[in-house]
Amino acid sequence: MNVTLTAAGDTCSPVATHAIGAEAATSVASTLKALSDPLRLRMLSAIASDPRGESCVCDLAELADVSQPTVSHHLKVLKDVDVLTSERRGTWVWYRINPNRRRAVTALLDSFAPATVSEPWSEDHADVGARPDFDVRVTHLADELAAEVPDLDPEVVLTIVRESYTSLARNARVSSALVPLTERFARQRLADLTRDRDATLPQVLFVCVANAGRSQLAAALVNQLAGGKVVARSAGSSPADVIHPHVRSILAEIEGEQSAERFPKPLTDDAVRAADVVITMGCGDVCPIIPGVRYDDWAVGDPALASREGVEAIRDDIAERVRILVEDLTR
Repeated sequence: MNVTLTAAGDTCSPVATHAIGAEAATSVASTLKALSDPLRLRMLSAIASDPRGESCVCDLAELADVSQPTVSHHLKVLKDVDVLTSERRGTWVWYRINPNRRRAVTALLDSFAPATVSEPWSEDHADVGARPDFDVRVTHLADELAAEVPDLDPEVVLTIVRESYTSLARNARVSSALVPLTERFARQRLADLTRDRDATLPQVLFVCVANAGRSQLAAALVNQLAGGKVVARSAGSSPADVIHPHVRSILAEIEGEQSAERFPKPLTDDAVRAADVVITMGCGDVCPIIPGVRYDDWAVGDPALASREGVEAIRDDIAERVRILVEDLTR
C-alpha cells in the first residue's frame, strides 16, 4: 500500500499510484538509452525521412566518418529495442522503422526538430535577441492552414506543417525564407492529402533526385502546354538547396515571374498517392507503389552537368514528351 507523507510527518489516506509500471518503465528506459547516442538519432531521422521508407548501411555510413561495421553496430542497438526492423536483400541489409513504433518515433523527431534544424545562429551575432522563434511561427502557420481545411484534424495539419518545415530546413541557405517556403509546401501537401480524384483535374508528379532541373522543367512545361487542364507537381528524393542556374533562367522564359515561386521540394507519399501519373526522370529514383497510380520513366539528360545550350536541348526533349503526355491525359 502506498501512503503520502504531509508536512510535519503526518500521513494521509492511501492513494492510487498512477506512475508507469516497473516492467514498462524498464522497457522505455532501455529504448531511451538506445536513442541517447547522437549518431543513432541521426540514423533514425534519416531512415524515417527517406522517401523509400528504408535505408541501407551504405546510405547511413555517409552520415559520419565511421566504418560500416560501426554503423551496423548502432543499427543493431536500435533493432534490439524494436525501434527498427531489417531485411536482407542480396548483399545489403535494409532498415525500416518498426511499424509498431513509427508513431512514437515520429512524435519524438517532430517534437524536437523545430528547435534543432533551423539555421545555425552565431553566438557573437550583434543582436542575439533577434533570432526568430521558428517554433511559434510554424505553429501559428499550422493554425491558419487548419482553419482553411476544417475537414482535417488540426493535429494532422500541425504534423504536416512541422514535417514540411523540417524537411526544407535541412537544405535551406537562408532561414528567413523558411516559413514562406514551408507555407507553400504545406499547402501543396494538404491539397494532395484532400484531393478528390473524381472531382479534380488529372495530376502528374515528376520526380528526380535533386528536384533542381529535369522535374522542374517538366512541371513548368505541363503547366504551359496543358492550358490549365492538367495539374503538374515536382519533387526530389534528395532535394537540392536551389534550382540549377541554367534551369532557373529557362523556367523564367516559360513561366515569367511565376517561376520565382519554384523551389526544390522533398518527395512525399501524399504527393505520389494524389497523382494519376508519376514520372521519374531517368535518374533511378524509386517511388512508393500506390495502387491506381500510373508510373513511367523518362530517360532524359541531367542539366546539372550541361551548358546553357545543353539545358535547352534537354528542355526540348522534355517538351516533346510532355506534349504526348498532355494529349493522352486530356483526350
